[in-house]
Amino acid sequence: MASKSGEMQPTSVAAPIPSLRKHRTLWQDAANRFFRNRLAVFGLVIVATFLFMAIFADFLAPYPYDRVDFTQVRILPGVNPQYPLGTDEVGRDYLSRLIYGARTSMTVGITIQLIALIIGIPLGGLAGYLGGKADFVVSRLIDIMTAFPGLIFAILVITLFGGGTAMVIFALSVTSWIGIARLTRAQILSLREKEYVEAARALGVTQRGIIFRHLLPNAMSPILVAVSFGIPAAIFGEAGLSFLGIGINDPIPSWGKMVGVSGAYVRVSWHMALFPTLAIALSMLGFSFVGDGLRDALDPKLTR
Repeated sequence: MASKSGEMQPTSVAAPIPSLRKHRTLWQDAANRFFRNRLAVFGLVIVATFLFMAIFADFLAPYPYDRVDFTQVRILPGVNPQYPLGTDEVGRDYLSRLIYGARTSMTVGITIQLIALIIGIPLGGLAGYLGGKADFVVSRLIDIMTAFPGLIFAILVITLFGGGTAMVIFALSVTSWIGIARLTRAQILSLREKEYVEAARALGVTQRGIIFRHLLPNAMSPILVAVSFGIPAAIFGEAGLSFLGIGINDPIPSWGKMVGVSGAYVRVSWHMALFPTLAIALSMLGFSFVGDGLRDALDPKLTR
């Protein structure tokens, strides 16, 4: 701009307005993508409902799970208002048994996956990061345990030591860590040579710091997805054992045991097989939707 004297004056430039948009982390972006997935949200609602039933079963169930009424044996749904979903073969309220069965299934499924994480992540992490003899030993251990079919091995353990909730969890946990360990090893092997890990080593970061601050956080995405699929697999395993009559002991209710008992009465008391079967199917469907949603949300290459 020219002044009165003819000299050019510098024009004023407005200072750039700082961006008000906050930087979002990977987990915030993943949560945003997850909640945009309708099937994933629907699955989360199903899972949350069953978890709510499991936690508050003592308050939600109309009757104790072991309350018996021999005058109301195998009542069909809608016949007696006191028992909206009918009764079982000894007159126990079926709605109460289903609600307490959610506690059994959720406890077994979540506990087994926690044990799998506690065993699988350290073994797989050490094998992947250290390599050499540690990798050889862990890999051979995984190969040996993979040779045992999980459900057959669980049947053998329970046959030898008896049933019960704790024994079912132990029997299914013996082989549940294999997939987590193999996945963790593969993730650590692919991440340990990345540039940011080499930079951390050059800066003098300890091995413990590299593992817990750089490797494990970046390896957790596929592990969380595997856990979300492992929980319904554990629930189905418990249901299978209880269906065979060697799982959860009476009078503790289990969806699988309820289906197994219903086989002798299914033609006349259809509700005894229908409701626990639907509960198992819905729980597995819910966790499967959540797992698919997590897999899509945690994929860093996914853009929507």
